[in-house]
Amino acid sequence: MNLRRTAAVSTVVAAFVLAVASPAAAHVTVNPSTATQGGYTKVSFRVPNESDTALTTKLEVSLPTDAPIGSVSLKPVPGWTATTEKSKLATPVEVHGAPLTEAVSKITWTAAKGSEIKPGTFQEFDVSLGPLPKTDQMVFKALQTYSDGNIVRWIDEPASDGTEPESPAPVLKLTAAGAAEAAPSAAATTEAVAADDADDSDSGNGTAWGIAGLVAGLAGLVLGLLAYRKAATKA
Repeated sequence: MNLRRTAAVSTVVAAFVLAVASPAAAHVTVNPSTATQGGYTKVSFRVPNESDTALTTKLEVSLPTDAPIGSVSLKPVPGWTATTEKSKLATPVEVHGAPLTEAVSKITWTAAKGSEIKPGTFQEFDVSLGPLPKTDQMVFKALQTYSDGNIVRWIDEPASDGTEPESPAPVLKLTAAGAAEAAPSAAATTEAVAADDADDSDSGNGTAWGIAGLVAGLAGLVLGLLAYRKAATKA
């Protein structure tokens, strides 16, 4: 009975561990996930194939028109064709001193036969973007089309409580240029202070050991003199 009970408990524990350890479902992401406002950056949309039988044949990524980007350049991907769509902006924005009345709002990559994303593999699609808007983040809603007709919609925006939604959209976090430059300086200052403290500590330890050695030497000298006097008196 005890053996059966132990085996049952072990099975439940093992199942629980596997459930906790199993990774969350992969999804379309943008890498790197951070960039600087007002600057240019190259990002990669990473697309894993989550199907066991179907192939990924198309990827559609929407660019937010409420935070338009003036320059969008695509890196060719062998075996895939890429097209862009532009949309009129409700309110023109100024980019490099010129008014921008329309901007790229959608990018579509389509695979040629034999170049699809196979099960258990992934593909990356590189895009150069800039100048980046002065917003906290950019949400790129994406549609992933499979050869069996299934379309996975990665369109859920980040939750306010920080939890990951069921079908999260790729998100690019944007930081102000000043904040991005100040962070390394602060880190460097901290490292310098720590190094100075370490040097001071080492110096203090060396001084202490030197004093201890001097005291020991004097003590030895005194003991030697006393022994010499005692021997001389006996003689």
